[in-house]
Amino acid sequence: MGETQTFEHITVLLHETVDALNVQADGVYVDGTFGRGGHSRLLLSRLGERGRLIVFDKDPQAIEVAENWAKNDRRISVIHNGFATFQAALNDLGVGKIDGALFDLGISSPQIDDASRGFSFRFDAPLDMRMDTTRGQSAAQWLAQADEQEIHEVIKNYGEERFSRQIARAIVAQRGESPIDTTRQLAQIAAQCVRTRERGQDPATRTFQAIRIYINRELDEIEQTLPQVTARLKTGGRLAVIAFHSLEDRIVKQFIRTHSTHAPLPKWAAVRDSDLPQPPLLAIGKAIKPSHAEIERNPRARSAVLRVAERTGGDFQAA
Repeated sequence: MGETQTFEHITVLLHETVDALNVQADGVYVDGTFGRGGHSRLLLSRLGERGRLIVFDKDPQAIEVAENWAKNDRRISVIHNGFATFQAALNDLGVGKIDGALFDLGISSPQIDDASRGFSFRFDAPLDMRMDTTRGQSAAQWLAQADEQEIHEVIKNYGEERFSRQIARAIVAQRGESPIDTTRQLAQIAAQCVRTRERGQDPATRTFQAIRIYINRELDEIEQTLPQVTARLKTGGRLAVIAFHSLEDRIVKQFIRTHSTHAPLPKWAAVRDSDLPQPPLLAIGKAIKPSHAEIERNPRARSAVLRVAERTGGDFQAA
C-alpha cells in the first residue's frame, strides 16, 4: 500500500463558530461536518469530562481521522454518514436533546487538493466527485447516462451557469464519441462553451460546482437536516452554519427567518405581539463573515457566511 498523502485544511471562522455555540462544559454537541476536525478540536477543548461530541462525515479519510481521535477520547462518537441521518443517528446513540450543532457546508480543502477525488479542474484525474467514495454514483457515471435536459437543469440550477444548455449539448455529443471520465475532459467541454467568463474564474467553475452539489445531494441534505436539528435542540441550544455560496446560504437564511418570526397577521387583527406564540428560533446577531486578515491567510474563506440561531421554548413541528 502506498503512503497516504496528507493535505492541509485551514478551518474557516474557527473561533467565531465555536464561540457562537456558547459551549457548556457538560453539554452534548454535534459537528455535522468533521472534515479534519478543526472546529471539533476547539469545541472539545471547552468540554469537560462529562461533555459529549458527535461527529458526522461522509468522507472515509475524514472518518479515519475522527475514529483515531475517538480511540483516545471517550467523549467522541463517530458517524460515517451524511448529516441528513441526524435524527436516526442520535436515536441509535441514545441521545435525546443536544446543546448545540455546527455545520461547515460544502467541500473541504483536502478534498479539493487531492487530485484523485476528481473535484477540481486544476488536475487531470478520474471524474468522481463523491464525498463518500464507498457508495453512490460518481460524476462520470451520471454524465454517461443522464439525458441532455437533466444535465442542463443541474448545471443551470446548481451552478447558476448561463451557458448550461450549450454545455449539456456538448457533453451529450462528446459522450457519443467517447466516455467523459476525467476532469480535464469535462473542463475542456465547459471552456469551449462558456463564451464569457468572470474575472479570475475558470470557465469550468460553475459546471464543476453544480455537478458536485448534485452528486452529493448537498442542498437536499441541508433542507432535510435543519428541521431535525431544531427539533433536537434544548431551549437555549445553538445552531451555527457556515455556507460558502448563495444557494446554501439562502436555504439557511430562509429557514432561520421563517422560524424566528411570526406569520404576518391581517391589519385588523387585534392581537398584541406578547400574546402571539413564541417562534421556535431566535436569530443571533447578523451574518458573520471572515475578517480581511483571515481572507489574506486563507483566500478560500472569502465567500464564507456564518449564521447562528438559538432555540427558544416555542413549539416546533418538524415536517
